Amino acid sequence: MPPSDTNERNILDSVIYKYTSSPTQIEDENKILKETLNKLRQEIEKLKSPPLMVCEVKEINEKTAIISIPNGNQFCVNLSEGCGKLKAGDMILAEQKNLTIIKKVPTTKKFNVEKFVIVEKPTVTWSEIGGLDNQIKETKEVIELPLKKPELFKKIGIKPPKGILLYGPPGTGKTLLAKAVANSTDSTFIEIVAAELVQKFIGEGAKLVKEIFEMARKKAPAIVFIDELDALAAKRMEIGTSGEREVNRTFMQLLAELDGFDPLDNVKIIGATNRKDILDAAITRPGRLDRLIKVGVPNKEAKLEIFKIHSKNMSLEKGINLKTLTDKMENFSGAEIHAVCTEAGYFAIREDRTTVKKEDLIKAIEKVKKEEKLEGEDYLRYFG
Repeated sequence: MPPSDTNERNILDSVIYKYTSSPTQIEDENKILKETLNKLRQEIEKLKSPPLMVCEVKEINEKTAIISIPNGNQFCVNLSEGCGKLKAGDMILAEQKNLTIIKKVPTTKKFNVEKFVIVEKPTVTWSEIGGLDNQIKETKEVIELPLKKPELFKKIGIKPPKGILLYGPPGTGKTLLAKAVANSTDSTFIEIVAAELVQKFIGEGAKLVKEIFEMARKKAPAIVFIDELDALAAKRMEIGTSGEREVNRTFMQLLAELDGFDPLDNVKIIGATNRKDILDAAITRPGRLDRLIKVGVPNKEAKLEIFKIHSKNMSLEKGINLKTLTDKMENFSGAEIHAVCTEAGYFAIREDRTTVKKEDLIKAIEKVKKEEKLEGEDYLRYFG
């Protein structure tokens, strides 16, 4: 037999052997192909199926429910058999066309509250705050004493204030006071920027406020510090935009939370603002933030005390008279005095020195004064 015929015969024999002697292998291949085809069909069906809408249950009956869709509108809809037991407040998935409830969302938590707040255990102590003796005394009376000795108030038969309002220019120590009292009472410090409480959709800001206070109760003893309170609690107007109405809804929820817990609970509220003049009277009435504490620009003695606190760990040249330098810091806040110490340190570092000289401090004072003047001119240019 010629060689070519032999090769062809061998190939033919191998093919015949493969398809006659290995039926199991063919069946396995067919099975894999069928499974792959089924998976592809399932993926195609998923892509074709319309998305479901996330809604909130407001009221529930046996066969119907009132739900709220994300834009705030409410509808009465039918319940499907497989949606399970529902209650008011649950988050559910509904069809977009007829809004029939399909199933309950596994979690009812709409917000990750800790994304909007700062939760910490402060390390600031009373000794690190200078020139605010009267403010420290009042803060201790209203916040610290009820948390440490609540039995005193029960014996006397009075209810302490639920919180305080710290007001005054920027950089005067309002946040430091709040952190120091949280540290002295070993409380969880929950810091909120008021502007972040106002959310995009109707009702979300109010729900966020509610959940923040729920978290505060769980982490009690706790101090809720609301910075820039005027962004949320400004005087309300009868006529306003939809955005202003949403701010009012969030503000009213805050007032409801202030009214909703016992003054002797281990949760205290501290508000801070630079614009007390525009605050709504509802937030400062008795029973809410009714203790108002002014934190103003420090006087000469207070400035010297603050300067000593910020410079105590600095490597200063011998013979520097801090009092003389303090006289040059006219109208400086505590934050600006701290900035002077930082800038003086930078002047020393730039010249590769490990000691801060008097000249460094003088240059730092002039630099901070210049920056303050430029900021004032910019403010007058845009808002004056």
